[in-house]
Amino acid sequence: MRILLLNLYYPPDTSATAKMAATVAEALSARHDVTVLCGRPSYDPTERRPWRLWQTDLAGRVRILRVGSSDYPRFAMKRRVLNYLSYVALAIPRALFIPCDAVLAMTDPPFEGIVGAIVALLKSKPYLYNIRDMYPDMAVGGAIVEPGLLARVWERLHRWALRRATRVIVLGKDMRARIVAKGVDPARIEIVRDGADIPGPGAPQPSLDAELIRTIRGDFKFVLLHAGNLGFYGAWETLITAVRNLEADGVGLVFVGEGAQHGHVENLARGARNVRFLPFFPASKIPSVLAAPDAHVVTVKRGLEGVVVPSKMYGILAAGKPIVAVAPEETDAASLGAKFGFAVSADPDKPESLATALRLLVMDTDKVQNMGRAARAAAPEYDRVKELQKFVKIIEGAVKT
Repeated sequence: MRILLLNLYYPPDTSATAKMAATVAEALSARHDVTVLCGRPSYDPTERRPWRLWQTDLAGRVRILRVGSSDYPRFAMKRRVLNYLSYVALAIPRALFIPCDAVLAMTDPPFEGIVGAIVALLKSKPYLYNIRDMYPDMAVGGAIVEPGLLARVWERLHRWALRRATRVIVLGKDMRARIVAKGVDPARIEIVRDGADIPGPGAPQPSLDAELIRTIRGDFKFVLLHAGNLGFYGAWETLITAVRNLEADGVGLVFVGEGAQHGHVENLARGARNVRFLPFFPASKIPSVLAAPDAHVVTVKRGLEGVVVPSKMYGILAAGKPIVAVAPEETDAASLGAKFGFAVSADPDKPESLATALRLLVMDTDKVQNMGRAARAAAPEYDRVKELQKFVKIIEGAVKT
């Protein structure tokens, strides 16, 4: 088959969707011809590209066609909107001249799902929609877009795109439930998780950086780590408030990463001696970061369950580490954690609930170890290779029907 994949970001962009688009394209290209229609690199790219109306690269059976969108940095939010608009203005007409048997869209820019539906309609081709983040729910929930006319029009168009899709591919049960609530036929919604790289039997364990682990752990008795983007979706107030009250218990909270809410979270933690902030480490150090704490925190504030699905959970499982889910019970981190025994959950609106859960972990080292074993046992259920194979079969099945 010939598959047209639409996403603004693609390597050398370094965003999560860029990396996932490349992973999906590579998996599909093992059996099919794939054209990726993306924009000029702008998301912390490893290299820049000069302006051209469009330019083409080849990577095996993957043809990468970059339209000449603007390339303002991602932190310049108002100008970043110009990246979105210039990409759409150039991508839609260019897509009409790309031969394909199916159109697959992701969620960059945030209205890419609508763009994909329009392209598929104009080309009279099956439409596959892979939702990475739920918009406009995410924009409204993060106070990026105020409730009002724009949000209502955006939501109506998004529901139209969802109904147009032959298959909607989502990241978890919580996201699936949210889409079903929008009136989409459940039979057309498929779950494909990002998963993690699971070493085969007898594979050597990754080497760990002892100095980095000491840097993260410091002199805390029990280390809770949040590694990743500090976005608006987290229950940061609950997390910081709970941990402040656990200094005497030897609990330390360490943040590794950056994000739009970094400054806000730092302000919340001002004066707390058991909260520390560290920058991102190189990708080669990820195994050491995952191994460093006693438990990892995954957080989603109430109202955003199914809007954002933190896929870092699967890497934590593969590392054999427990999870503290500061999130509603409906989220995958909480529900799967309870099912398999690798997580404890706490109400994202109740710091006292989280403080109690953490005190119990500090006092019960056997439980922490058992949760770690449960995490490692659950990890093979979410092998990235198997999930990608499922993704490919969904695409193939949808096009054949």
